[in-house]
Amino acid sequence: MFKRAILPIPDKLNPFKVRKPRIMNFNPVTSVLTRPIPENVKITVFEYDPKEVHENVIATLRDCTAYRNSEKIKWINVDGLKKEEVNFICREYGIHYLLEEDILSIGQRAKMDEVEDRLFCLLPMVYFKPESSIVEQEQVSLVMGKNFVISFQEDPARDVFDPVRERLRIQGSKLRSMDTDYLFYALLDVIVDNYFTVMDKLGERIEIMEDVIPHQANKRTLARINYLRKEMLIFKRAISPVRELVNGLLKSDNELLQERTEKYFKDVYDHILQATELAENYRDMITNLLELYHTQTSLKMNEVMKVLAVVTTLMAPLTVIAGIYGMNFENMPELHSPHGYFYTLVVMGVMLIGMIIFFRKRGWF
Repeated sequence: MFKRAILPIPDKLNPFKVRKPRIMNFNPVTSVLTRPIPENVKITVFEYDPKEVHENVIATLRDCTAYRNSEKIKWINVDGLKKEEVNFICREYGIHYLLEEDILSIGQRAKMDEVEDRLFCLLPMVYFKPESSIVEQEQVSLVMGKNFVISFQEDPARDVFDPVRERLRIQGSKLRSMDTDYLFYALLDVIVDNYFTVMDKLGERIEIMEDVIPHQANKRTLARINYLRKEMLIFKRAISPVRELVNGLLKSDNELLQERTEKYFKDVYDHILQATELAENYRDMITNLLELYHTQTSLKMNEVMKVLAVVTTLMAPLTVIAGIYGMNFENMPELHSPHGYFYTLVVMGVMLIGMIIFFRKRGWF
């Protein structure tokens, strides 16, 4: 039963230094961090209309220019951020340099901007590593123009956009028949929906700990609880600002957002509300785990003190008798009795057994 309850957390876990990255929010003013240069940058383009779709992997940046004047809807996905590539794409598609700085920034809070005729969203894409129970983040930027959406990702090796790609490949899908703002919604929606997947994994760990604590209330268990608490804190801080982002889209009167897609963005808003509320509930559950741990350790300590108290009580009368007959007075009638030693042992044994029976009847142990 309890084998499944072993969390995949390193054996040499230091409860005071679980994560190397800082847990507190990133400070862009004091930080001197620079974005690491990726080894590979992959650019894929989906160009589509209701009748057909073309999926291409861009070999050179110059190939992006060919799609600029096309009337079809385009989704350009940039995996891996290099300043030169981002600068070229932003220049070709009329993206303001302030938005370019946000795309290349590190540790940005989720935000929504409208600069000139471009709609911009920056938000975290989160992943869960089951082997280490760590919540990882990737900063994603989405830029929408009249007939294009450009997504910029930090990690070329992974994303959560596969459901969108599959829908684009299906003939007659709703995504193929709608305008650019619906594609923008679909990308936001799949990012937000993935938050629930990560929370499910964290929730499984929390439920496992609820089973472990009553049987293994030790320092390692406390380290695991703190580990989960910190990961949930990181997750909640990452997704909470997304609610303001989606709310900003709902309040926007940008011409790029059509009235018929408003209900879809409302659906995303409902999802992010549920995600933040669920994250808050999970944080409360982890707090309850800490209280349960302290309760279990207190109960364990009480059991130990109870046993010690019973042993002390049982031995007290015997110690008194032994102390009396251990005195060196000559005028003690029983001292010279030939069978006094055995009589004393019998009396002490009877007293001990009698006290045990009495305590058991009273339910004291």
